[in-house]
Amino acid sequence: SKSLVLVSLLGLLGLLLCGSSEAQSNQDCCLSYTKVRLPRWALKGYTEQLSSEVCDIHAIIFHTYSGLNACVNPKEGWVKKHLLFL
Repeated sequence: SKSLVLVSLLGLLGLLLCGSSEAQSNQDCCLSYTKVRLPRWALKGYTEQLSSEVCDIHAIIFHTYSGLNACVNPKEGWVKKHLLFL
């Protein structure tokens, strides 16, 4: 029922977030942006990566309740809306 759908969606989200756009820790840099549009309900916070520091690109790193981190483009409209929510 609803819990099975939720578990399935979280599993799918986990699979989509794995890859080069994932930041493993505060010391890693985002090298590219994920193309997956994350649902607001999956997000618990974010970190901003500035291109003027050690890393090459400006990015928002969304932190999910499932423990994943996703690098997204801060210029995208959906990202700006999610930041206002958080």
